[in-house]
Amino acid sequence: MTTITYEYERFTDNKRLKFIESCLQQGIPAQGRVLDVGCGNGVISRHLGQFGYDVLGIDISQKTIDVARSKNKLPNVHFEAISAEALKAQGQQYDAVICSEVLEHLDQPGILLETIAAALKPEGMLIVTVPNGKGPREVCVTKPMLKARNNPAIWGFINGIKKALGFRGTTVQSQADNLDHVQFFTRKDLHDLATAHDFKIVRFAKTNFVEDVFPFSLFTKRIKFLQALDCQVAEILPLGFTGGFNTVWRKK
Repeated sequence: MTTITYEYERFTDNKRLKFIESCLQQGIPAQGRVLDVGCGNGVISRHLGQFGYDVLGIDISQKTIDVARSKNKLPNVHFEAISAEALKAQGQQYDAVICSEVLEHLDQPGILLETIAAALKPEGMLIVTVPNGKGPREVCVTKPMLKARNNPAIWGFINGIKKALGFRGTTVQSQADNLDHVQFFTRKDLHDLATAHDFKIVRFAKTNFVEDVFPFSLFTKRIKFLQALDCQVAEILPLGFTGGFNTVWRKK
């Protein structure tokens, strides 16, 4: 039996990965074609390739695609530095499309969803994961950090502290130069966005709670048990308290 490996270290990242894995195994053919939009360093693409899926990961960042290719050893997984819009012109269709931690970075996410709709088979599955725009991390960390950038002195001080604490500007998921969030989705926002582009959301799932909010992150970064506990706490709290949304979309 083939051993499935996980590249992520954080519990919540692997929770998201297992959500994607489980949805695909329940919903598409064993040899199905999967498109990973905004694949970054290719962690999700390579993981799904272990199950035999024919996976294409795309990203507009050549730097991050170079990293994805350098780590790939699976013949059924491929990476291209290409926009989703350019891919649309090729007319290919997929059993599933993954759009994980992407929409929050886009000024016009609806344009991407139109492209995804064209690339997805009528009975296909779209898996979207995004931060909860009113969740603990976005409210307590992301939004204040975006405001702090307007003050060079404060921003310089914050960067100095982050560097001293070992925080980096990139993530295990992407080497892209700009990882700013410009969208802050609520549950209603996602439903409205899906409806406006002829999708319906058929499943919502939770991620974590305060694990990646400072100062909790100082401890959870080093103690894995606290990460697991935080994700378990998120499961018993109302959906509005989750740090992120893991969702499944279907075409109407």
